[in-house]
Amino acid sequence: MKTKLYHLSHIDLDGYGCQYLTSQAYENINCYNANYGPEVTARLKEIVDDIVSDGSNKDSIILVTDLNLTQKEANWIEKEALNLGVGLQLLDHHVTGEKTAVNHTWYHLDVAHCGTWLTYEWLQNKYEFDNTNELRMLVDTINSVDMWHSNSELFEYGKVMMSMISGAREINRTMFASHDMQYKLTLIENAKEIFSHENAHIELDDNIHKLKKEFFTIDKNDTKDNLVASYMVSMMTAERDRFTITYNGYKGMLGYLVGNASIIGNAFLVANPDYNFYMDINFRGGFSLRGNDTLDVSEMAAVVGNGGGHRNASGGKVDGYSDSFVYEDIRDFVQKYIDSKS
Repeated sequence: MKTKLYHLSHIDLDGYGCQYLTSQAYENINCYNANYGPEVTARLKEIVDDIVSDGSNKDSIILVTDLNLTQKEANWIEKEALNLGVGLQLLDHHVTGEKTAVNHTWYHLDVAHCGTWLTYEWLQNKYEFDNTNELRMLVDTINSVDMWHSNSELFEYGKVMMSMISGAREINRTMFASHDMQYKLTLIENAKEIFSHENAHIELDDNIHKLKKEFFTIDKNDTKDNLVASYMVSMMTAERDRFTITYNGYKGMLGYLVGNASIIGNAFLVANPDYNFYMDINFRGGFSLRGNDTLDVSEMAAVVGNGGGHRNASGGKVDGYSDSFVYEDIRDFVQKYIDSKS
């Protein structure tokens, strides 16, 4: 379809199920994901900024699925959509959105079906989507578990899929949103291929580790930790200027909630020998540091975060850390903090 879709959805199986469907229907699509609370507002603003930047107002649609909006959020995005001249549609099933829904014609609330089911119905009505009903079982499976229809024959398979998506945390979505989404949509696609097998829920449960490894395999098989590290390092290296921070003239890479600092941090420094340190910070301001013998990171940890440790492996905490849903805001905050301490 020529229409450009800006699709915001939740971060669970149902939310990604909605985006799996729209990704099948639209060639020109930007996907965004949010949990409840202030992240919804942040993503809506990101969508508006992207529409302005893209200059793609004509035939564009903002679609929100599996998320309810507050009255304030709904009023704001409605005003922005009108100003931009773009379409606006919300498809949700959470009863908490009832008061907002009655005030907006574009806010479709149906508490009897999950977001994926509503998205499928919307696509079929609007575009005659999936005329062969190839995706019907996927939709019914996600609906069975999200609405908790435990008597459904698809319920157990849905439970395994739900666990598969909630456990797919290897890629940090704040740093690599599009890669994280593609990872989860790929897992859904692969799970769809097992539906018709006998004891499919057990087979899927047995194969989740394998499916994850297949996604992260670039050249050859290895342990999952090593495959994830190689994948992450390749992404970090490709965008390393975006992730670069400095300390007293030394160059470093800043990760956010990446985890596995010893494996991923050291792998990044090996692949990028012109960098002196790797820093991974969490949402509370705690950080891990890894070095490559060109900088004593225990000294850096002591100066920056009242921490310490070893020459090439240390940690500490950034006082007064201000978290954000936008990586660039995190990087800028950390850089200013380091500059104030060094």
